[in-house]
Parts: sequence; C-alpha cells; structure tokens
Amino acid sequence: MEECLVYRDDDLLVINKPAGLLSVPGKGDALFDSVLSRLQAIEAKTLLVHRLDRDTSGLLVFALNRPAQSHISRQFQDRQTKKLYQAIVEGQPVDQGQVDIPVCYDPQNPPLHIADPDYSKSALTYFRVLDQFQIKDRLVSRVALTPITGRSHQLRVHMQYIDHPIIGDTLYATPVGQSLSDRLCLHATELSFIHPVTGQTLKFVCPPPF
Repeated sequence: MEECLVYRDDDLLVINKPAGLLSVPGKGDALFDSVLSRLQAIEAKTLLVHRLDRDTSGLLVFALNRPAQSHISRQFQDRQTKKLYQAIVEGQPVDQGQVDIPVCYDPQNPPLHIADPDYSKSALTYFRVLDQFQIKDRLVSRVALTPITGRSHQLRVHMQYIDHPIIGDTLYATPVGQSLSDRLCLHATELSFIHPVTGQTLKFVCPPPF
C-alpha cells in the first residue's frame, strides 16, 4: 500500500484507496484482501475509522492508536468532517441541487439499497454540476457530491433516484450507463478533519483518476 499513501504521522494515515478493493475484510477467506488487512500486514496497529464501498476510490483515513481512532470516529459520527466526492453521471442534471430522502438496505435484493421515504434515518446529499461531455455519443456530467449523512450506497442511490445514476455502477446504473465505464466513476476527492492530537484542521485533496 506504500504507493497509495497520501499522509502519515504517529497517529493516523491517509490512503488513496483503489477501486475494486474492500476497505475491510469481508466474510470468508475469498474476501479477506482489503485495505485494512494490507495495512495491518505492514503496521499491525492500524485501526479502522470509516470505509468506502469496494468500487469507490479515493481518500480513506485510518488511525494508529485507540485515542486517535476514537477522536476521528467521533468527528465522522457528529458530522464534523468535510467530505467531497466527484462522479460522472448519466445525462444532464440541473446545475445544482439536493437529494433529501432516506436510504435503506433492500432485504429482497441484497446487496442493493433503496430510497425509502418511510425509513426512519434521513439521508441528504448536495450536488453541483462541474462539466458536461460525451462518452460513446452519450451525454454525461461530472458532478461534485457532498454527503451530509453517511448511509451505505447513499451517493449511488441518490443519483439513481434523480434519474442520473453514476456510470459504471453495476448495481444502480442503466445498461447503457454500465457500458460507458469499466469502473464505478465515484471518487472521494477531498477530506477534512481535526487532528486528534494537535487540534489542527487537516485537508487532503486527491483528484479522480477518471
């Protein structure tokens, strides 16, 4: 994982996670390979703080001691961190807007999640169009996505909900949208949080590879 290292000090490290790699081990030996297992093979004391979907790339922070893990995890729980993603979506959304609808697990169709207005936990995403262009003669848009909440598959479900799913998404895109990219075009581009020891605000930026 050395080639993916963005930042490291005595308390934490930040990784540019590649697409297609789990953040943490799944169930069974076949799903053991992950960012966390690779980091722990190098530094045994590496601890999980948050995670990204397997097919999402971008910035991911890990702690190197329990106090740091607790401090940064609390920032995520209390929505004190700032996260920004970029995605390429099908079609042409309005210039900017928000999607405010709960997202929950779909027990009838695992591992899918669905937008459900009756679900008790809210989910809110702001979006802004950055650029528009064509891929294989299909109009697509590059968007900045700011999740206020952190539900599983939130950005992917919210973009599908407004009929502009993320291209390359094998779960939520249309067949045409899936054919436009060989990967999910979703990347965690910016991450800001307070250092657990110094109290300084750390901001990391990692441009998308697409």
